[in-house]
Amino acid sequence: MIKIPVKEGESIERALKRFKRKYERTGVLKEMRSRQAFTKPSVERRAEIIKARYVQGLRQEDSEA
Repeated sequence: MIKIPVKEGESIERALKRFKRKYERTGVLKEMRSRQAFTKPSVERRAEIIKARYVQGLRQEDSEA
């Protein structure tokens, strides 16, 4: 459970913004969406490999420049 203590004199909008940021970082929403439909392990692995290639390409491009 996420708790956001509201500081003295802090606006509700500011506290809500902190809550939203903290909630997003926990990954709850992302996990919930992934659990809505089953994906085969082979498909998950393929997606990981594609992402790794993409990230590696970005790093190579960055080191060349």
